[in-house]
Amino acid sequence: MPRHVRQSREMASHRKPVIVRKFSRDWYAGYAGATFGQNAAELEILDLTGKVLRIGWEQVKWVCYVRDFPASSPSSSASAGQSNPERLMHKRFAIRPRTAGLWLRMTLIDGDELEGLASNDRSLVEGAGLLLTPPDTRSNTQRIYVPRQAIQTLEVVSLIGAANRKRAAEMSRSAEQPDLFPVEPDAASL
Repeated sequence: MPRHVRQSREMASHRKPVIVRKFSRDWYAGYAGATFGQNAAELEILDLTGKVLRIGWEQVKWVCYVRDFPASSPSSSASAGQSNPERLMHKRFAIRPRTAGLWLRMTLIDGDELEGLASNDRSLVEGAGLLLTPPDTRSNTQRIYVPRQAIQTLEVVSLIGAANRKRAAEMSRSAEQPDLFPVEPDAASL
């Protein structure tokens, strides 16, 4: 019995709550692995009833890592949670973000626009999609994964945090000890 408890804890730590939005406007709530196989042909999630769902990446608009699930189920269309279960109220930054990273603006193949912060690393050019921090970090959505085939256009708006690195490099150069007796070009040839 204690072994079973340990397995369930391990399972919980490796599965993250997600809401998968499809281009058809349908959505699914469930649990995906921490690295849910972006290079696989389809996304596999464990829904709230315990069924394994497989969704082709060509149907996926985005995968939102969420804090909690909406109270309504996808089958009840009367509730407000049905239309926006991600509770993603802001899809664009109102002001310049403060967190370091690349500020990206993208248009998805259905015409929807989305902004977010991405890490300035190799994941921008490699991999099957982009992992973004949404504009409103206080919303239910903590991170958004957008598959590459869902992106129509991608624009880098700004590199946030690069100025701090430049300032640090300038400070380290100016902090070097100056020479007491600088060598003059004429004196060096003697």
